[in-house]
Amino acid sequence: MRGTSIQIGLACLAAAAAAAATLTVWLPSMPAPAAVRARYRRSEARLLDRRGQTLSELRVDLSGRRLDWAARTEVSPALVAAVLAAEDRRFFAHRGIDWRSLAAAAWASARGRRRGASTITMQLAARLDHGLLARGRSRTLAQKWRQLRGALSLERSWSKSDILEAYLNLSLGRGELQGVRALSRGLFGKEPHGLDDAEAMVLAALLREPAASIARVARRAWVLSQAMGAPLPEETLRLCARRAIAHPPLIAPEADFAPEAARRLLLAEAPGEGPKALWASSTLDGRLQRFARLALSSRLREIAGENVSDAALLVADNATGEVLAYVGNGGGSSSARFVDGISARRQAGSTLKPFLYALAFDRRVLTPASVLDDSPLELFVGRGLFRPNNYDNRFRGPLTARQALASSINVPAVRVLGLTGVESFVEELSRLGFSGLAPADFYGPSLALGSADVTLWDLVSAYRALAQGGLVSPLRLAPGEPHRRPRRVLSAQAAFLAADILSDRESRSATFGLDGPLATPYWTAVKTGTSKDMRDNWCMGFSRKYTVGVWVGNFSGKPMWNVSGVSGAAPLWRDVMDFLREDAGILPPAPPRGLVRAALSPLPGAPARLEWFIAGTEPAGAGQLLGVPAPKIIEPVSGTIVAVDPDIPAQNQRVLFAAQGPADGLRWRLDGADLGAALPDSGASPEPGRHTLALLDSSGRTVDSAVFEVRGAAPAGPDDLAEPEDPPAAPSEL
Repeated sequence: MRGTSIQIGLACLAAAAAAAATLTVWLPSMPAPAAVRARYRRSEARLLDRRGQTLSELRVDLSGRRLDWAARTEVSPALVAAVLAAEDRRFFAHRGIDWRSLAAAAWASARGRRRGASTITMQLAARLDHGLLARGRSRTLAQKWRQLRGALSLERSWSKSDILEAYLNLSLGRGELQGVRALSRGLFGKEPHGLDDAEAMVLAALLREPAASIARVARRAWVLSQAMGAPLPEETLRLCARRAIAHPPLIAPEADFAPEAARRLLLAEAPGEGPKALWASSTLDGRLQRFARLALSSRLREIAGENVSDAALLVADNATGEVLAYVGNGGGSSSARFVDGISARRQAGSTLKPFLYALAFDRRVLTPASVLDDSPLELFVGRGLFRPNNYDNRFRGPLTARQALASSINVPAVRVLGLTGVESFVEELSRLGFSGLAPADFYGPSLALGSADVTLWDLVSAYRALAQGGLVSPLRLAPGEPHRRPRRVLSAQAAFLAADILSDRESRSATFGLDGPLATPYWTAVKTGTSKDMRDNWCMGFSRKYTVGVWVGNFSGKPMWNVSGVSGAAPLWRDVMDFLREDAGILPPAPPRGLVRAALSPLPGAPARLEWFIAGTEPAGAGQLLGVPAPKIIEPVSGTIVAVDPDIPAQNQRVLFAAQGPADGLRWRLDGADLGAALPDSGASPEPGRHTLALLDSSGRTVDSAVFEVRGAAPAGPDDLAEPEDPPAAPSEL
């Protein structure tokens, strides 16, 4: 019997020797190590900001979870030793095929037992040649022959270090994990260079049998540690295996600051099929993006008690149209973290009013000083009545277009829509870039109050057009997107008037007050909006350099509880504007040519104020073109008589002075005495009598004068307040 076994063994060795001679006659070509590394694709793609820094990672390949290629030096020596002991103990001694192990495997097979003989090189050859994928539990004889030849070819052109590195990166692990980096982070929550001895033993055991149970993995790891001469307690290995298999940590992305922008760019070209590249550049500013995302999450936490779950924010550069911040939702605190609030359609509310008024300015049917009636209104629409109401359920009577727009009064806006026509307004919104609009008949007069569904993307683009003097061009999120020539939708004059009104703190004070998040210490134009039942609120505004748009609400459409644009979206808008303040510019933009400025009082009893007009719409003799009014005294009018009340302290009875003209350089002179610069709140308390007020230009030349008179007795003294004596008795009749 023993002689027969020896004969069989010798026959196996002879067959192996003959096979070796045959194998080396012709070897297939195998890819070079550099080609394999270049072909390797991680399952996550990266979104980069404008400076090349990683902003987000996005899973784009669902066939397996692969992370960055791990160099040989980035792998723990303990893991390398464990893998070699488990898979190929004579790795550095053979040239691709371990003939001793192969003969032993043939001998075991002849005796009806299974024994593995694949070296690490052979396993790598199978990974590189998809034709060698096993069918069922084992490869066919032809596939095995091809694998042997591939291993010999690898050993001729690859170094041992390259073979081991590629094997570790291309090995299949438990579940969807592939490669040593994904296995290390997915099972143990650490990089492969940080694996300790127990973790290395468990991972090596899993490479041999990825689907094994916890007990089987722990037993294999214990046997492996014994064979390596560094035995570990079996209980330690069991706990390590349980931690890795039963409760593995999630592989968190290295960065996750712009997931919505990442999905928009990385999946845009081939949705469902993975990207064409493993990274994409963007126009986003990493510093601003991080701040905006944290500020949005913080704001949602502050108003969560008001039944608010979601928000979105978009920032664009006015000059280039580049998107600098893109926050589509609140992340983990959002009700639907995979919904992009920037592309979602929501009711616009009052955010469309500036474009309606700008259209009316362009049509010359309205000026900022035009008087509009804020009183109850009923319009027949279809088979019913449309009765618009104001936000606070109050009516204010006559007010100017400037006041109506700045304070966002609803009824006057409906009256303005009647002047322009619904069809014209829908056409203008389409030219501004609003997509998906319904026909005009669908909206009717409610369009003045923002009944159209719009996206935050389109709103920011349209407000940027106001900032750019009526010119529209697409926003750009990717630097490679072509620049399109801007189209003029609004005249520069109408865009300036709308922006000037939106920046007017005094005119909006009736609704919003003089202070609050809209009142920035630097120049901004801003508009809020709230949809029906407080389902959406917006804050849209721009500075000289940036346009910022914010939406706050619920993706489900549930109403918020007493949250308006000022209390919901505006504080977040202000936070971002303050962050950008150092680059935003403090002064207002210069008026374009074709504007006239005039001083007038459009409402009875209201003080006169300087107002802008498109040339040709101003009152007669209103001023100069090009936005430079002629220097002139507005108050007091020459010939004015001022009466002094003796019961009011003299310091509280001032004659106010007002002038139109350049913002600086003008000075007051009263009765030959210099009073200083002609500021808006200038005035004096002159003595009774005639007085001459002169307005001087920067060279000291008198450009206008007015004569006024102060009349009245001196204030009463203490003696004047005493009770009068009894009058003398009348003389008796004679």
